Amino acid sequence: MKKSNLLAGLVATSMLVLSSIGFAAEETQQDANGVILSGYDTVSYFTEEKAVKGYAGISAVHAGAIYHFSSEANRDLFKANPEKYAPQYGGFCAYGAAISRKFPIDPNVFAVVDGKLYVNNSAAVSETWTEDRDEYIVDADKAWTKIKSVPAADL
Repeated sequence: MKKSNLLAGLVATSMLVLSSIGFAAEETQQDANGVILSGYDTVSYFTEEKAVKGYAGISAVHAGAIYHFSSEANRDLFKANPEKYAPQYGGFCAYGAAISRKFPIDPNVFAVVDGKLYVNNSAAVSETWTEDRDEYIVDADKAWTKIKSVPAADL
């Protein structure tokens, strides 16, 4: 009886360790203070269709990143459904994700496509991305599953 309990305990512990390895945290593009999107309000991309700088005093934390908001109403919308407003690919450049890289972004260069926020590194990169946007999104979605927990410096 004791051997079977010990074996069951070892199996359970092994499963926990292996499952935690399989669910490594998704890296997000943050500044030195842990702020994502360079402090821009992620909700404003959807509601105002423009980049609006947020305030440090109106913030929320999601997936290890600090989000700043331009209003308490936007913060509350985000907190009610963070997955709806969080940028794709951890806030890294959408084009970069399509080529299995993690590039920093310009928060003023963005697109909301099918209810999802995509940010890019620059206007020039965004122009390239926009030319074949649907194909790049498919490529980025596939690549992201492999690179999401890999540090940007290792790609």
